[in-house]
Amino acid sequence: MTVWELFIAAVCLSMDAFAVSVCKGLSIGKTKAKHCLTAGIYFGIFQALMPLAGYLLASTVASRISGCSHYIAFILLALIGANMIREAIKGDEENRDSAMDFRTMLPLAVATSIDAFAVGVSYALINVRIVPAVLFIGATTFVISAAGVSLGSFIGGKFRKTAAIVGGSVLIILGIKILLEGIGVI
Repeated sequence: MTVWELFIAAVCLSMDAFAVSVCKGLSIGKTKAKHCLTAGIYFGIFQALMPLAGYLLASTVASRISGCSHYIAFILLALIGANMIREAIKGDEENRDSAMDFRTMLPLAVATSIDAFAVGVSYALINVRIVPAVLFIGATTFVISAAGVSLGSFIGGKFRKTAAIVGGSVLIILGIKILLEGIGVI
């Protein structure tokens, strides 16, 4: 996996966290640096931990399923992408509560990073170097989430749906690329 592909995946994975961060920014009103840092830390850490957990779990069985790993990676990425698009079109509303304490942020961080667990599974199947990957994903999500809080107060909910649709579409395209490489088409 190239750095460019990893960057695209990291940005796509951070779209749920970005949407929640924008909602937090909307609900807070005037944001402070601590609000941006809080969102960035929670979402960034969980976006890094979940693919690591998925990778470690899948690594234990990767040798047994390596012949079909590209199919599994494609299916996982396609399902994640399709779910992101479905949720965007359906219009699922994120939590608009302004609280940023542990009891509020932990469930949001876990919920927005579940897709990253499945990506970690696919990374194990295609032999991605996981430590740099999860650090990159975590850092990207930190920046995007922190920016989302501050942007939330003046961009509103305008771009949340579009960002989720684009992110989901890119994950599906990445899955197709992995599949085509796996079966020798490209």
